[in-house]
Amino acid sequence: MGQSVELAENLQLIRQSARDFAETHIRPYMMEWDESQHFPVDLFRQMGEHGFLGVLVPEAYHGAGLGYQEYITIIEEIAKVCGSIGLSVAAHNSLCTNHILSFGTEEQKQKYLPKLATGEWIGAWGLTEPNTGSDAMRMQCVATRDGDYWVLNGNKLWITHGISGNVAVVIARTGELLDSRGMTAFVVERGTPGFLAGKKENKLGMRASETAEMIFDNCRLHKNQILGEEGEGFIQSMKILDGGRISIAALSVGIAMGAYEASVKYAKERQQFGQPIAHFQGISFKLADMATKIEAAELLTRQAGYLKDAGKKCTKQSAMAKYYASEVAVEVSTDAVQVHGGYGYTKDFPVEKFYRDSKLCTIGEGTSEIQKLVISREVIKE
Repeated sequence: MGQSVELAENLQLIRQSARDFAETHIRPYMMEWDESQHFPVDLFRQMGEHGFLGVLVPEAYHGAGLGYQEYITIIEEIAKVCGSIGLSVAAHNSLCTNHILSFGTEEQKQKYLPKLATGEWIGAWGLTEPNTGSDAMRMQCVATRDGDYWVLNGNKLWITHGISGNVAVVIARTGELLDSRGMTAFVVERGTPGFLAGKKENKLGMRASETAEMIFDNCRLHKNQILGEEGEGFIQSMKILDGGRISIAALSVGIAMGAYEASVKYAKERQQFGQPIAHFQGISFKLADMATKIEAAELLTRQAGYLKDAGKKCTKQSAMAKYYASEVAVEVSTDAVQVHGGYGYTKDFPVEKFYRDSKLCTIGEGTSEIQKLVISREVIKE
């Protein structure tokens, strides 16, 4: 009991710290960043100083040394203000940084984790390609052995921080097509000859989170740049996505919370027919549905985080949390626009942005359809 009280108090402090940061450093600029599609690199340096970029990284590597409950809390609070920044924080922590933390050698961890955890460097992670999204086993990005080196050729698409990332973990094919042991993970530093930034995507939402192409043109990498063993890249990626899905669930919950809180506030203030619209059943029942869905989504997310912290298998729970929470984010933000009526369709109120940002949650790190596939396979196995 004492431990849970301690955890609750610790979470409250972390929640307040993340909330204050988001209100001070993100809210005043979020619409400007969204409109101009500006990725605020300087903000990430500041977030690094607050420990938000190495949440799960041990203190030995200059990280915050925290667990998934704290991580979920930080992402929720940031996403309540801006989904774009929440997404970038999630991708930096869960994908690039966590891949090096989970599978890197001691030397690789010493070299990269302190820079990533402090925000000195921003991380990217490349699995998806122009023709292989969900079907990652057919990837065309190939690394060919040349003595002590590997030569990397191909493109990666939809990469968070594909232009601004200082270091990327890239999964490339080193074996046969469709062989789950035919792919290898490499750490590639920006500035390596043959590692180029491609087109930046012009997106519906999440516009302040940079999404771009990474191009590899005869990019030579020493065998020391391999993470783990040759042929383990795909299997490692699936494990990384288990944890990553928890962060996308937290991102979804945060977006839904932001849209819901804005709706409650508006419904209490907006008068029609001589009374606040919150008093009308049509509106109050919407708010009740929103609150209930958010509560359920958060509990699923926290349960997955609990299993991950305990070192237990969380494939089914993280897929359930990601699937349910992302769909809830879309439903809640859609209802939030409706509650606001005509104002909800304008950029003067925050809900149109939550509405646009929410949709990505049902697509990134495995679509809702892929989550159902993962869940159903786990259910059948049981």
